[in-house]
Amino acid sequence: MIRLSRALPYASLLAPALLLTGCGQEGQAADPADVASRARAMGIAPEHVYAIEADGFSVAQQSVGVYGGDGFSAVYVSQSTGGQIQLRVDRAGMTATTCPKLPVGDSSGGRTECRKDGEAWYRSSGDQREYAVPRDGHVVRVGAGPDVPRDVLREAALGAHRPTAGELDTLLPEGRGGAEPVERGDLPPVGDGAPDNDVDAGG
Repeated sequence: MIRLSRALPYASLLAPALLLTGCGQEGQAADPADVASRARAMGIAPEHVYAIEADGFSVAQQSVGVYGGDGFSAVYVSQSTGGQIQLRVDRAGMTATTCPKLPVGDSSGGRTECRKDGEAWYRSSGDQREYAVPRDGHVVRVGAGPDVPRDVLREAALGAHRPTAGELDTLLPEGRGGAEPVERGDLPPVGDGAPDNDVDAGG
């Protein structure tokens, strides 16, 4: 089953949006082993984990998740305008042939227009716009609706980078991959593992 993290209503993103903003993040790149451990716990390929910067935008932590098979997705929100930027990273190639065939963001169809812009592709469909930057074996895609200027998307896409330690703590907090299985007391130690529904005498 393909899992897809979609842009969420602004009201649900505003309060929990954390301080991973476009002002720039200080600090060294996160430990690759730490990135790999946290990413794999969520089913994300470590090489797909990126962060972006856009002035006034913060990542909504609950939006972070798997895109496609093992890709990465996150939504950045402007708390002043409500604008949303969608970051997606996956294995899809991006060439003059494949670009028009891939949907743009959450567009519901329609023709995809593609134009080369330096090392990136500028893509549009309806009111959805996106910059796609091919990297080694994957593509970083940064898109939004009409409320986010094109130059903001371009700068964010071209500046996409491996997360710093601080950014990693915001994007993929430790332990987010899921809790340990809970041991049930009603499962017998032998047999087919069906719950034990016997009642005591008189009950």
